Amino acid sequence: MNTTSELALEITGMHCNGCVNSLSKALRRVDSVEVKQAAVGSATVVFDPARATEQDIFRAVEKAGFQARKGE
Repeated sequence: MNTTSELALEITGMHCNGCVNSLSKALRRVDSVEVKQAAVGSATVVFDPARATEQDIFRAVEKAGFQARKGE
């Protein structure tokens, strides 16, 4: 059985569409993560929790130079 989880993120440190592109690229590098929505200040991803964790996603955001917390 293949289930997915959705995670909404509030992102700080983003200022432009270039930031959005950098963030999206970093998130797509995480195994099983699909970027559902990304904009300045927020993102929503869908992922397979058997292949990636929320911590993996937060680390990818930080590695891209931004800070993230769970959104609503």
